[in-house]
Amino acid sequence: MEQTSDEIDEMFSNLLGEMDMLTQSLEVETFQLSSPKESTKEFNFSVGFKDLNESLSTLEDKDLDALMADLVADINEAEQKTLQAQKTTSDHEQKKATESLMGFETIASYEYKPSTHGITTSGPVEDVLPPPPLESELDFPLPPPPPPAPEPLTQEQQEAQAKTDKIKLALEKLKEAKVKKLVVKVHMNDNSTKSLMVDERQVARDVLDNLFEKTHCDCKVDWCLYEVYPELQIERFFEDHENVVEVLSDWTRDSENKMLFLEKNEKYAVFKNPQNFYLANKGKNESKEMNEKNKEALLEESFCGASVIVPELEAALYLKEDGKKSWKRRYFLLRASGIYYVPKGKTKTSRDLACFIQFENVNIYYGTQYRVKYKAPTDHCFVLKHPQIQKESQYIKYLCCDDQWTLHQWVTGIRIAKYGKTLYDNYKRAVQRAGLAARWTSLGIVEPAVSTGSSSTGAAQANGQIHHTVPPASKEFSEAPKQAEIAKIKTKDPKPCFTLQ
Repeated sequence: MEQTSDEIDEMFSNLLGEMDMLTQSLEVETFQLSSPKESTKEFNFSVGFKDLNESLSTLEDKDLDALMADLVADINEAEQKTLQAQKTTSDHEQKKATESLMGFETIASYEYKPSTHGITTSGPVEDVLPPPPLESELDFPLPPPPPPAPEPLTQEQQEAQAKTDKIKLALEKLKEAKVKKLVVKVHMNDNSTKSLMVDERQVARDVLDNLFEKTHCDCKVDWCLYEVYPELQIERFFEDHENVVEVLSDWTRDSENKMLFLEKNEKYAVFKNPQNFYLANKGKNESKEMNEKNKEALLEESFCGASVIVPELEAALYLKEDGKKSWKRRYFLLRASGIYYVPKGKTKTSRDLACFIQFENVNIYYGTQYRVKYKAPTDHCFVLKHPQIQKESQYIKYLCCDDQWTLHQWVTGIRIAKYGKTLYDNYKRAVQRAGLAARWTSLGIVEPAVSTGSSSTGAAQANGQIHHTVPPASKEFSEAPKQAEIAKIKTKDPKPCFTLQ
């Protein structure tokens, strides 16, 4: 009987040990599931500053408060989802553990009588205690006196301390936020700067509206965000539908690139005087006058048909040779699918054209002071490159025009070929925004902030390319009879070609 009791005792101990191991393994699994995945890619939270701390210090108090409110809201939402997931996992594991315990109830129901053999007592057991310490041993040194009370802070010191505390908290919360946010330094015409908080949901139009509100300037359609690369000596304006955070994320950490806020008439010149771009090859007169109704009719025909009509451009341009400071003159043609050139000894027919580059993965930039840098024939240069290329590369294409007007025509034509009707929709939104601001100003009322980020459909990539079709905007231009001078321009693309990268 004693042997049976010992065996049951040993069996029960083994089962308890297995249950402990099972419980520990469940706890480890729970911890692994609840721990968030750490991103291996380091994200730069500021642009134009030495570090994030400096960028946050330049924010206005109301912007810093708004940032903190957004961050806390994002993190609270994420924490609630995490707690709910942990609760669901815990309930499931507790149910599994209960089912496992029920399987051992049969063994635990055996009568268990522990053995008492070998345990004897011989009289009362006296507790042996150490002698009490002497009184001299109880003397301890007195504690140091408390530090003097700090002097009360002045109002300015209290405000500075409060902002410092907010910045410390923002530094912690930014890294936990669900939505990427950037603190961006924007340069103004008067050499001053503005610090803005931009998140990954905002497009260039949203940032412009924010700057209009901060600077109290007019809201003309010519205002734009302007990207400058000092190292490559190139620059361009952001298209209004481009995602700003995606573009700035391509900049390297030690980059000297800048973002400017300025007026550029070239941004929407094609919509103010479309005849200069679509009819210039007919009359060869850039300043040819056209009434507003005919302009509207030409724009409707060019941008609102079954497909966008790209201006027909062809000219002898200079091409920079790879890795050299020499330029070769070639005859180039602009088509909707890209830029083509006429090979030596060939004609301008479509079957003889060779593809130079396509626009899907490149942006168009103005080159500056290339006569000095690359010994270009003129200073009227434009550059085509992938937005992620930030250093000198053989994949950057340099072209040089004879004059400023030819350069302007080619840059505008490439933008139309690349962005299509999205460019026209951007212009109409800018006109609507400017008109709304003018009405508020005439009434003497401070205009409310307008956000147009939600109006963009489809995902905008860093190079501004949109994969989804933008829905047609409301009819804002009246139909007018087409004049004899507005001929239908049909672009005939040559055979498909390989994209040079």
